Amino acid sequence: MEEKDEGTPNRELYALLNISPDASTDEIRKAYRQWAQVYHPDKYQASHMKEIATENFQRICEAYEILSDENKRQIYDIYGMEGLKSGLELGVKLNKAEEIKEELERLRRIKRQEKMAHVRPTGSIVANVSLPQFLDGDGIMRGMAMASEVQSQMSERIAVAIGGNLAVTGNSGRGAASAVLKHQISPVASIEYMASAGLQSIIGIQTTRQLSPHSSATAGLAMSLKDGSINLSNLWTRQLSETSNGNIQLLLGTESSIAVGWQKKEEKMSVAGEIKLGTSSFGASAHYTHRFSSKSHGRITGRVGSNALELEIGGGRRISNFSTVRMLYSIGIQGIFWKFELHRGGQKLIVPVLLSGYINPVFAVGAFAIPTSLYFVVKKFVAKPYYLRREKHKALEVMEKTSGQVQEARAAAAKAQQLLENVATRKRNKQSEVGGLIIKKAVYGSAKALKKQDDLEESDELASQIIDVTIPLNFLVSDLGELKLHEGVKKSGIMGFCDPCPGEPKKLLVKYAYNGENCQVVVEDYEELRLPQEAHKM
Repeated sequence: MEEKDEGTPNRELYALLNISPDASTDEIRKAYRQWAQVYHPDKYQASHMKEIATENFQRICEAYEILSDENKRQIYDIYGMEGLKSGLELGVKLNKAEEIKEELERLRRIKRQEKMAHVRPTGSIVANVSLPQFLDGDGIMRGMAMASEVQSQMSERIAVAIGGNLAVTGNSGRGAASAVLKHQISPVASIEYMASAGLQSIIGIQTTRQLSPHSSATAGLAMSLKDGSINLSNLWTRQLSETSNGNIQLLLGTESSIAVGWQKKEEKMSVAGEIKLGTSSFGASAHYTHRFSSKSHGRITGRVGSNALELEIGGGRRISNFSTVRMLYSIGIQGIFWKFELHRGGQKLIVPVLLSGYINPVFAVGAFAIPTSLYFVVKKFVAKPYYLRREKHKALEVMEKTSGQVQEARAAAAKAQQLLENVATRKRNKQSEVGGLIIKKAVYGSAKALKKQDDLEESDELASQIIDVTIPLNFLVSDLGELKLHEGVKKSGIMGFCDPCPGEPKKLLVKYAYNGENCQVVVEDYEELRLPQEAHKM
């Protein structure tokens, strides 16, 4: 009952034979012979054993028949078993490798065209709120600003963006409309034409070129239609490492300046900084973001300069696949603020709340400490318990829906292991004699359950989310005392395995001995496993 992860290539048959998706014809044939020696029905006399062998032998033969045929293998890799079974659509039309490739390219062209026709809107609304103004009876709104842009890929090389913005502060307002036409001249160069109308009407052009695999340069020219002034800009960007890059920007015009920036982004953190020197101003800024989990993060930002002195601290949480909420506390020469943000797709709603235009130390500490304490209290006693109950309820629903399939898959895995047991035992004894690789314990299943491995045997709930795969792994140990599970192949498809918890992230825990030393390793579901390794020693 192998579940199919959306967007994941078809790999179940590769898992069944325990071969790489890039395996050669000889490797496929060798793997088939190995499995056929175990599962051939003629090797068994007892009727129930012969029945188990027949069932699994048919699976091995089907996998070999498909993967050893070049045309069928390409259809399987592209379309999966569904493509092979719909022979009327594919088997007749696509009976040559060239035709299969042509069909794949046709589908890719359709996807590119769909992507090109896609219109991507982005926008933001900023609602400035003032608490002191509200207490003085002058209303609560200080001002509001809105910006919106629509981007559209007109063709493979041409994209258009049209946008506008409006802002109101007190009794005054301003607005502008803009349009940008981008033309991709070549894979390494593009040119943009831009125009805006409003209080500052501007026309301009800029070009970007990839100078090397790690660096690019952008040059721009803009002219103001109001006073005829011209501004020149140059931006150089270079990748400094796999996770960091730097840039230098030079502006020449009515307000000339030079800025140097640096960014670094890793799995758990991101950091950036910039120093800017201008003819009439200077400034520096830096921010650090730390991701506590896949859903929550913390952020601290600092700005200092001729027109700014500000410290901002806060955090956010992803509340759905497309939405993130964030709350920030800001203190500086502009006053003390709370800032609430909602990000959804390309849309943003930002609500800065002015708490005080003056910096009072007691008020400043209270404005930070009270909401922070309230957040942690609500998170610990309200949000987290609710979230855990909801996740548990969802997990129970999935278990109820798939319980029948899981039981069938467990029974099939147990039958497959029955026929592997004798060979696995012989291999284990042989490795024991030479001090080789011995799989002492291997379990596969829920990543959450494996974190509590000490309680697995005592908890029925945890035990139901894993399956013991010690026998299959001992069987897969080679005569040289090595074991390899291939990258990109889901482990639940391996003979003797099954998926004990559909929809849950899964891992494989292996405890083994090599040269008399105990070792342990935990790998992700699609991660490669190679045994033995020095790093696994306990």
